[in-house]
Amino acid sequence: MNQLLGGCLCGAIRYQITPPLLFISQCCCKDCQKATGTGHTTIIGIHKDQLALTGTPKIFTNKGDTGGSVSRHFCGTCGGRIFTSGDAPGDHIMIQAGSLDDPNQITPSSVIYVKDKPLWDKTDSSLPHFDEMPENPMQI
Repeated sequence: MNQLLGGCLCGAIRYQITPPLLFISQCCCKDCQKATGTGHTTIIGIHKDQLALTGTPKIFTNKGDTGGSVSRHFCGTCGGRIFTSGDAPGDHIMIQAGSLDDPNQITPSSVIYVKDKPLWDKTDSSLPHFDEMPENPMQI
């Protein structure tokens, strides 16, 4: 897989991801629902050193399901979400797959936090489904 490119809606923030990707998952947690206004979002797990970023995102931080902090990084001009970091993933971050220039470059391999999935939201039933985030994210 080649490097992945992406950015926000207005182009003020751009990024480049250097593979390998740790995981690609659809996340149905309540925080992702509130942050995106959807039933789930698709995230790409990487080590923070794999992200080259231009522009300075705004950050909103709250407490996540584990009790640790979760920080969402987004463009302060257009509001486009770029990635999520926090205490629980430590040196790992989750890129919003919808912010890729070509989201068809990736394919989700699991669904996490299905305990929070709205009844009306549809995910790929052929993928492994996890009630929460597995202890070892490499399982997803």
